[in-house]
Amino acid sequence: MGTIPFFISGGEIAFIVFILVMVFGADKVPEIARGLGQGMRSIKNATNDIKAEVMKSADKHGMDSKGIKEDVTKEIDKVKEDIEEITGSVKRRF
Repeated sequence: MGTIPFFISGGEIAFIVFILVMVFGADKVPEIARGLGQGMRSIKNATNDIKAEVMKSADKHGMDSKGIKEDVTKEIDKVKEDIEEITGSVKRRF
């Protein structure tokens, strides 16, 4: 986990932290970070629970995990294309 997601540079992170300190104060920043961390952990746990439930359902119906992975990947690709189509038109407007 040594990399920073979203392709944000160190300078941009420093600027964001500076703005957070200016807006919320130095004493509130750790509370905000803790809340964000707990939210990320909840999302990760929910994702793992959903994945386990899908795999359990697949095993119950006699499906192999490779076939499910391919089906899920196809659906995710379709959603990505739809999102790209929507955001592409928004990006072109600005």
